[in-house]
Amino acid sequence: MVCGGFACSKNALCALNVVYMLVGLLLIGVAAWGKGLGLVSSIHIIGGVIAVGVFLLLIAVAGLVGAVNHHQVLLFFYMIILGLVFIFQFGISCSCLAINRSKQTDVINASWWVMSNKTRDELERSFDCCGLFNLTTLYQQDYAFCTAMCKSRSSTCQMCGEKFLKHSDKALKILGGVGLFFSFTEILGVWLAMRFRNQKDPRANPSAFL
Repeated sequence: MVCGGFACSKNALCALNVVYMLVGLLLIGVAAWGKGLGLVSSIHIIGGVIAVGVFLLLIAVAGLVGAVNHHQVLLFFYMIILGLVFIFQFGISCSCLAINRSKQTDVINASWWVMSNKTRDELERSFDCCGLFNLTTLYQQDYAFCTAMCKSRSSTCQMCGEKFLKHSDKALKILGGVGLFFSFTEILGVWLAMRFRNQKDPRANPSAFL
């Protein structure tokens, strides 16, 4: 049977959703591993990563069940949800690739001040830095309460904002590239589900074609 047939479409859709399931389980596992080792203790960060992993896992399970059973309703909602995820993810990925250094500074500055003191303290110890940018009197307060190791080695510590900016360009490019790659696999999933829904199961009753 050629690759455009019913069996090929079904197998391709199943394989794609198995990959999504593995990615979802990987996200959940990485979040749990980071929490267990104490790398990140913020419940918001851990909860966000786990939520994304669970959401992806549920979509993959729905797509896999729909593909195995040729379930029209499940495949329809799978197409709609995956299409919406593609639009959202594609926009975010393009934004990550397009953001310049000035915008990165604004985003880092805004994010820093909405973090809890515990999260800021974790970042300062992880990056071995103190404070964000020496732009306001709040920097002096951050520096005074900083517990990074650099304070015991030197009279001054590098500002965290400088270190964040060094890593942000690379991180945003990686995130944007990976996001774009997965967004195109989502379009592939929508196309496969759409084609598979409209194909006739050769093992079914010939007079019962949907």
